[in-house]
Amino acid sequence: MSPELLAALHDGLVIPAHPLALTEERKLDEASQRALSRYYLASGAGGIAVGVHSTQFEIRDPEHNLFETVLAMAAEEVRKSNLDRPFIQVAGICGPTEQALREVDVALKHGYDAALLSMGGLKDWTESDLLERTRAVATRMPVIGFYLQPSVGGRIFTYEFWRGLADIPNVVAIKMAPFNRYQTLDVARAVISSSRRDEIALYTGNDDNIVVDLLTTYRFEVDGVQVEKKIVGGLLGHWAVWTRRAVELLEEVKRVRDHETIAAEWMTRAVQVTDTNAAFFDPAHLFAGCIPGIHEVLVRQGLMKGTWCLNPHEQLSPGQSEEIDRMYAMYPHLNDDAFVAAGLAEWLADE
Repeated sequence: MSPELLAALHDGLVIPAHPLALTEERKLDEASQRALSRYYLASGAGGIAVGVHSTQFEIRDPEHNLFETVLAMAAEEVRKSNLDRPFIQVAGICGPTEQALREVDVALKHGYDAALLSMGGLKDWTESDLLERTRAVATRMPVIGFYLQPSVGGRIFTYEFWRGLADIPNVVAIKMAPFNRYQTLDVARAVISSSRRDEIALYTGNDDNIVVDLLTTYRFEVDGVQVEKKIVGGLLGHWAVWTRRAVELLEEVKRVRDHETIAAEWMTRAVQVTDTNAAFFDPAHLFAGCIPGIHEVLVRQGLMKGTWCLNPHEQLSPGQSEEIDRMYAMYPHLNDDAFVAAGLAEWLADE
């Protein structure tokens, strides 16, 4: 990873988790898929994450065989954009070590910068096994560690696991998404306690606590010295929608996060963002509608044609569309519909 990109990663970036656009027949909708990438590039995002949960893990299934296709399409759009700012391409990497290394090869082939290494689906593996797997991937590609909440396939890890992961060379960041303050604290403390603390950027994936995470400074004593570290950015499924507003939010956070006092209005904004996330991610039904919820917003904006998922059982939950209606009515300042409307024809154009 270039020094410029590493510096940007540590300063803090908006990294949307890239959705998968499908036709009604549940085949890849290439025009909409490319439009999504173009939207994120135009919005000012600092990267994209492809092949992750929001892209649907089923892209790896033989009957779909879309993993390399979607990684290649997004990478092509990044190349064509000729950006004059750092932009990180993150590949979601899954499975046992052999599978993970095969996926790393695909990601490297298409110019990806880092691997977001999922621990999902490996419940029988010990923490030691998972650390060895991380070391294997990190010898090939920079790694972003990933604490995924149990309700969508993750598991609880010990403080010692995160302490061990932080010590692995070429781990460049950790995405914290346990949706749990205690477990988020474990990661922050583990990284701060590592001699590699300055080499690892902390990113929020806690969609239920985005704003507060971004405003928080963690401070612990290490060998008699007070050491601080901030959560500098986010790698989020939530930021796959209303992305231009997310970019503006992070820019504002950067301007205020080093102040001794933070205006109380930030706490109100934090609650508003969490309320919208509840509509998008569907915690009322244990997150069953989290991917279709993201799709629903993108459909309303014209970026996708439908909420279809590769798994036909993944659908909007009862009342979820009405909750999204409520978000539009209550928080019009949080959507970026006007921005999308202005760029949509260009992003959908067949170039």
